[in-house]
Amino acid sequence: MATKIESIFQKDKIGIGRRKQAVARVFLTPGTGQLVINKVAGEKYLQYNTSYLNDVWAPLRVLNLETQYDVTVLVRGGGLTGQADSIKLGLSNLLCKIDENNRSILKPYGLLTRDARIKERKKYGLRKARKAPQYSKR
Repeated sequence: MATKIESIFQKDKIGIGRRKQAVARVFLTPGTGQLVINKVAGEKYLQYNTSYLNDVWAPLRVLNLETQYDVTVLVRGGGLTGQADSIKLGLSNLLCKIDENNRSILKPYGLLTRDARIKERKKYGLRKARKAPQYSKR
């Protein structure tokens, strides 16, 4: 059963972004430039952090579309940094779906690059992924 938010938007007009453990599904509707993340105002969700907000708005600022679209996001997993970066990538991908010419504008800014770095798994015999117990000669 689809949620109410997902039923409003078409499935082909969705941008998906991933970063660390965070996955964001981004939807655009013509509007006045409002940001809603998980049914909460975007500024409140990102704790009024200007760095996160600038990351999220970067693709629209580059294309001068800040006040033409309302952005609705469903995001899960990870922390705020990963979520903000996943929203940025999802929004960039969606803008490229809408107009193919946006790709050549966004690419030089690195907005279409997926950051593949994720946490390395812990190995047995070690304290963390690579931290080993102290070596004792005697």
